[in-house]
Amino acid sequence: MNNYDNYYPRPLLKRDSFFSLNGSWKLNGYNIEIPFPPESDLSAYDGSLEKMEYRKDFALPESFHKAKDKAILHFGAVDQVCDIYLNGSFLLHHEGGYLPFQSDITSFLKENNTLKVVVKDDLDVFYPYGKQSRNPKGMWYTPVSGIWQSVWIESYPENGIDDLKIETDMHTVDFHIESKADTFQVEFEGYANTFHQKDISIEIKDPHLWSTADPYLYRVTIRTDNDQIESYFALREVKTEGRNGYPCLLLNDQPLFLNGLLDQGYFEKGIYTPEDPRDYETDVLNIKKLGFNCLRKHIKVEAEAFYYYCDLHGILVIQDMVNSGKYSFFKDTVLPTIGLQKLKFPMKDPKRYEFFIRHSKETIDHLKSHPCIIAYTIYNEGWGQQNDGDAYRQLKQCDPKRLFDTASGWFYPEESDFDSFHIYFRNEVLKADNKLLLLSECGGFIRDIAGHKSEKGSRWGYGSTASEEELTEKILQMYEKMYLPSIRNGLCGAIMTQISDVEGEINGIFTYDRKVCKVNHEKILKANQDLQDIYRNLYKN
Repeated sequence: MNNYDNYYPRPLLKRDSFFSLNGSWKLNGYNIEIPFPPESDLSAYDGSLEKMEYRKDFALPESFHKAKDKAILHFGAVDQVCDIYLNGSFLLHHEGGYLPFQSDITSFLKENNTLKVVVKDDLDVFYPYGKQSRNPKGMWYTPVSGIWQSVWIESYPENGIDDLKIETDMHTVDFHIESKADTFQVEFEGYANTFHQKDISIEIKDPHLWSTADPYLYRVTIRTDNDQIESYFALREVKTEGRNGYPCLLLNDQPLFLNGLLDQGYFEKGIYTPEDPRDYETDVLNIKKLGFNCLRKHIKVEAEAFYYYCDLHGILVIQDMVNSGKYSFFKDTVLPTIGLQKLKFPMKDPKRYEFFIRHSKETIDHLKSHPCIIAYTIYNEGWGQQNDGDAYRQLKQCDPKRLFDTASGWFYPEESDFDSFHIYFRNEVLKADNKLLLLSECGGFIRDIAGHKSEKGSRWGYGSTASEEELTEKILQMYEKMYLPSIRNGLCGAIMTQISDVEGEINGIFTYDRKVCKVNHEKILKANQDLQDIYRNLYKN
């Protein structure tokens, strides 16, 4: 049985009418298992990818869809461009491979149905593409094509709840409901009230705050006269305040050091898609046990299950926008490595920029209800970077309660909430200026584990180690020589590369198959706890 068949893909707007279309499909006439991309082992696909035409035959149960209801077809993600047809009728055209989309299929349904998805994916750098490459090696990985997240149908009344957005602080929850209904009943933890407006603001008495140590979620039910959804929210607030002479990051008015790992979201058998959506939870719990409190979701938007488990277990997320545009080894790596980090990035490709901004705004709108999201990265190491000041202003307006790292790495942006640095192969003491100081990438030490290395790619990383002891000591030395003195100079967070190996890049804390933790658990846990205590004591009131 496919692990996605009974797994509801949208935890923030959940209803009973869930009909999964995952499982066995045809791609170019060959069998394929959805939601796994055809390049992955889990897809079991054995055909070519010169063209891509998916087909799925299905019949809805009689109890699922009533004549007075509407049926909505959902796609989690399809890379890069697709056209959707149902029973020979065109439904929609979609561009961009990382975000969900949907279509009302009520008038097209029959007793027996055929769904067709025609995909074009030539890794056009006009569109966001992340770390995908036709020539994977080093920090470039196997590409994915076509459907790589869940496909499903839900049914609900015409005046039911179409969408829900949630915003909170430490005392208040705001619900923004999209619906044709006139009355909404909201219930959670002994609270129940009826509202006659779609924008609802509720002040919580005796609030139970969400934090990394106590990730408390309020479970909420919202009803109309003939529809009901389940959701959740968390009360927490992120802000910056000057303390001890430096900008300080606060969660619920308490100093918080973002002690995190880079998370590229690659899986050995499924590439972009884990074998089981609960594998996201395994990653989250693994890093929590080591004392980390943050993941930088690197140049990829995940299925919502990932963000749910971060919400549930108290792991903060710095969400990268997915880059587009060509990568230049000379401009984006050589020049900044030798110290030329003050390049300007004027507008050079307005059409690509327009699509990137639109895709980034849709990413924010899609994810902003998740309490785990603390910040966004707009550009990474100059890849596709242009007009960064305008990008910051436009995207900050979409979610002013979160922080934005305009240019992660080395090229100084016009406007940003962070000064953001990548430092490999050395330890360097940093000092905050007038912005939050973030070490947004570092570490990346190799440790090769026999029997747990991918056959793809060559052995690659940032400096070698030969044992658990040596790797652990390298990390602890980085803490002592770079993290700790920089924390005293205002460093608010550090993101170490990385949570797991990815193909030939074998510099993870865990192996690619997640079966081996490469570091000494007790020593890393204690060091991470000590870092948090030091930051909290330095910057408390």
